[in-house]
Amino acid sequence: MEVKVLNKQGAETGRTVTLPAEIFAVEPNDHAIYLDVKQYMANKRQGTHKTKERREIHRSTRKVFRQKGTGGARHGSLKAGIYVGGARIHGPRPRDYSFKLNKKLKRLARLSALSYKAKDNAIVVIEDLHMDTPKTAEFKNMLAALKVTGSTLLVTSDNNTNVYLSGRNLPNNDVMCAADLNTYQVLKCKSLILTEGALNKLQENK
Repeated sequence: MEVKVLNKQGAETGRTVTLPAEIFAVEPNDHAIYLDVKQYMANKRQGTHKTKERREIHRSTRKVFRQKGTGGARHGSLKAGIYVGGARIHGPRPRDYSFKLNKKLKRLARLSALSYKAKDNAIVVIEDLHMDTPKTAEFKNMLAALKVTGSTLLVTSDNNTNVYLSGRNLPNNDVMCAADLNTYQVLKCKSLILTEGALNKLQENK
């Protein structure tokens, strides 16, 4: 698949690049994508939720009322969960939500997401970006010149601090290096912007 290379002014450079079929034209596996995204979201969970159970509540343990004759259920403690200030019945406990996935499956999920983006013509390739200082306005003008709408993800070849700082304040926009690219971020964006260097990195790390 041939894609034109644009500069940051949105103009054509007269060059084209070929999106490798082994990365951008694989047969998508939806279940692999589901598992990879599920793992990504699970790893973001802190798992520090906690409620107090009966043994952790400090309330009187005297019998609330007599056992028989009231017409109500029998109770022996104000710690019961049905009382205001009582314990939480089967409440959440701290836990680790993370789980393991094989590298081959994660790779298949990432390539499937990239293939979906290529199929939807949602990939833009630009020249490598270089910014001397962080300038959000310049970054915003570049997105407008590229005529991308909705959420965007700019992938650079390596960690570029000035480019990252320029784009992080814009809503619905993310900047990351090719080594950190993951299935969730690819699917989350509407337009995927790749620098030429990032494209080469993806080929090296496929």
